[in-house]
Amino acid sequence: MTAPPPLLQPIHEDPYLLVLDKPAGLLCVPGRGEEKQDCLSARAMRQWPDALIVHRLDMGTSGLVVMARGIEMQRALSAAFAERRVHKRYEAIVDGRMPLHEDWSLIDTPLMADWPRRPLQKTDPAGKPSLTRWRALAFASSPGEPEATHVLLEPLTGRSHQLRVHLLSIGHPILGDALYGNAAVQARAPRLLLHASELGLVHPVTQQDLRWKSPSGFSLSRP
Repeated sequence: MTAPPPLLQPIHEDPYLLVLDKPAGLLCVPGRGEEKQDCLSARAMRQWPDALIVHRLDMGTSGLVVMARGIEMQRALSAAFAERRVHKRYEAIVDGRMPLHEDWSLIDTPLMADWPRRPLQKTDPAGKPSLTRWRALAFASSPGEPEATHVLLEPLTGRSHQLRVHLLSIGHPILGDALYGNAAVQARAPRLLLHASELGLVHPVTQQDLRWKSPSGFSLSRP
C-alpha cells in the first residue's frame, strides 16, 4: 500500500488564502493518467477542502504558490494576477556568463505556442507580448568547466514557460531544463534549477501588503 504524501507546511495560512512551497517534480494540478493525480492542489484540498488553484508553476519549478480559500477569493486573487498586481521573483542557475551589474535588464520578446512540438513555446514576432526583467547575482568559472550564472528573474507577463524560453532566447538556458536545454545543459543538474523565491500582494480582505520569501538553495561564488 502506498504511503500518503506528507502534510503540507504552509508558509502562510488564514481564512482566505494559503501560501505553499511547492517542491520540484510535483504538478500543481492533476495531469492525464492515474500516475499524475498526485499534485499540489490535491494535497492542499485534503488539508483545506476549500483550497482552490489561482496560478501554477511548471512541474520542474519549485517555490511559492498562493491558493485561494473559496470561490470569491479565487476570483479576487485571479484578478490580481491578471492585472499584474502580484510581485513575483524567481531565481535560476543558467548556462554561460551573464554580465554582473546592479541595474535590471529587460527581455522583450513575443512568445507563442510551438504547435508541432506542444507543449513547447517559442519566440515569434507574431506572438503575445512578453516581458522579463533579469539581474545576474554571481557566476562560476573553473578551468575546463562550463560557466554558469545565478540570476534573479521577474516576469512582467505570465506566458507559459516564459522564463525558460526567454533565457534560452538570449543564449542562457536554465540548467537541468529537459524541455529547452540540450543534452549537456540537462546533464549539469538533477532538476530544473528554477525557483519561485518571492511572492507579494495586497491581501484582498485585510488590505495588508504581504510578501513571502523562500530560499532557493542555489548558490554560485564569484571567481
